[in-house]
Amino acid sequence: MFKYKKMKLKILIGFFILSILNSCVGASSTGIFGTGVTIALDPRTVGTQIDDSIMSKNLTARIALVDKYYLLSVKTKVLDGRIFVTGKVDTPEEKLKITKIAWETKGARSVKNDIKIKEKFNIKQSSKDLLITSQLRTALIISKKIKASNYNIDTHKNKIYIYGIAISDDEKKEVIIEAKKISGVEDIITSILLVEDLRVQKN
Repeated sequence: MFKYKKMKLKILIGFFILSILNSCVGASSTGIFGTGVTIALDPRTVGTQIDDSIMSKNLTARIALVDKYYLLSVKTKVLDGRIFVTGKVDTPEEKLKITKIAWETKGARSVKNDIKIKEKFNIKQSSKDLLITSQLRTALIISKKIKASNYNIDTHKNKIYIYGIAISDDEKKEVIIEAKKISGVEDIITSILLVEDLRVQKN
């Protein structure tokens, strides 16, 4: 009888501790990024979670140094060294600048930039831009000299914005060559880093 009561007490204490932990950290990390990862079941080690948190805060601080306005308009998230950026800015050049800052963050393994450009929607121009982006994306995928997954492409008013990471200088040049082949392109703006330029490289 005594053992049963002792076991029951342990179970109650266990539930009590879990309820406290849940109230402290929240049920999930769901936010603007919609990751929906339950913190209690987060597959990352505690060390990785801390590193990711430090990276995110460091990136946010560096972006804010460019313009304090970005504290409200741009959000960042880091998962296992992979950086996700969302928000809205006024120009493609701003988006490119923020992407470059993200890539230069110590420990960055990849950058996914979903920042949108704020302006009145023009379906005709948007269709042209989408076609240019699709053509270049297809060209990079087909090319055996380029690792297409390492690049993000945006087209804004017939200008192609390419950002990402190249394995070599030859690959970087090849990406630009492919972009120049696309009909209707008025300009090509790039922010392509080389693997050797990264502060921390993946082993």
